[in-house]
Amino acid sequence: MLKVNAFQAEQADALGAAERSMIERRQRLLGPAYQLFYDHPLHLVRGAGTWLYDREGAAYLDLYNNVASIGHSHPRVVEALTRQAAQLNTHTRYLHEGVLDYAEKLLATMPPELGNVMFTCTGSEANDLALRIARDYSGGTGVIVTRYAYHGMTASIAELSPSVGDYVPLGRDIRVVDAPLHDPADPARVGRLFAAQVRAALADMRRHGIKPAALLVDTLFTSDGVFADPPGFLREAVEAVRAAGGLFIADEVQPGFARTGTHMWGFQRHGLVPDLVTLGKPMGNGHPLAGLTVRPEILARFGRNASYFNTFGGNPVSAAVGLAVLQVIEEEGLQENARHVGAQLKEGLEGLAQGHACLGQVRGAGLFLGVDVLDAQGAADGASARRIVNLLRDEHMLIGVAGAQNNVLKIRPQLCFSAENVEQFLAALERVLGRR
Repeated sequence: MLKVNAFQAEQADALGAAERSMIERRQRLLGPAYQLFYDHPLHLVRGAGTWLYDREGAAYLDLYNNVASIGHSHPRVVEALTRQAAQLNTHTRYLHEGVLDYAEKLLATMPPELGNVMFTCTGSEANDLALRIARDYSGGTGVIVTRYAYHGMTASIAELSPSVGDYVPLGRDIRVVDAPLHDPADPARVGRLFAAQVRAALADMRRHGIKPAALLVDTLFTSDGVFADPPGFLREAVEAVRAAGGLFIADEVQPGFARTGTHMWGFQRHGLVPDLVTLGKPMGNGHPLAGLTVRPEILARFGRNASYFNTFGGNPVSAAVGLAVLQVIEEEGLQENARHVGAQLKEGLEGLAQGHACLGQVRGAGLFLGVDVLDAQGAADGASARRIVNLLRDEHMLIGVAGAQNNVLKIRPQLCFSAENVEQFLAALERVLGRR
């Protein structure tokens, strides 16, 4: 993720007095761990649809935010939230139809094998709970993740998230494999190489007396740099993990909820049924809502021996919001929009890459794309990627970066992104590339 500590001397001169004051106040109150996007941070006060607005009323096209993914301040979601909040908001130890209606609607989007759902407030919590269930069912402790994965911030999940940095060490029983790098000349090779790495990780676990519990992957490999193709390449690796006694956990926090265009969930592109699926970010369109779905036979032992309770997870307001999000995706045709508009965006980016040597491979699915930024020798160029992102911010276009070298432009628009928005962004990017 492109995050910079904005309270730095070299940036202070570019900021107005009000911005400097707010940054100083922020650091004094929130401490040093919080960070800001962009060299010149944004002070946003309002959002609507695909647009965000600063305190001066200037509009910014949002091609990054996967939280309010069906559109900022969507009136359907706002209405559902306020209506339920005015009636009742409590926890799941009381009977309430709202959480049941939502659970039925959510599970109906999944393969029938995934028959149970559990609710949390964040994706980190969802992955933490999934890990507990997987370890309980498998009797193992070993987990395989990709080299620059991000799965969350709890203590047990941060040690499965190499992208948070070397300061947070990986767990002793964690094994890391490379992201499934694309090979347009031989697409079938992608799955073979990825599975070979997974088998090597499993073999290393055996040598050290570690029993495998799970393969945990974001099904678009977004933090690694967005690796989506070819569809189906994950199957061989998943089969290897299951043969060794482990489970497959599909982290759908970023790929899910119609993002890929062709499917509701990223794992469906690979023709797979996971053992557990974790959900978050766009689930509540800005409201803190997350959870997981799971095969009932996997949850059975855990449920018998460890009751589950989350004070806010699955509360009536969250359930009303989540249900509204699913209804909007369906009724506004946002999955089809992601497929159609995403293809237009990818084609436009590929066209720009042909005319600008600094742009390399364009990857992704639907409205989630990654574009390599390269130097004159064809090597990863994180500094140039950061410059492009900041120049686009000045053009009122908001994107980020991904990848271990921070050289992949991370383009993840709202699901309601339009053909007109595509043209606005491509024109701005072409202007920026011309100024590099």
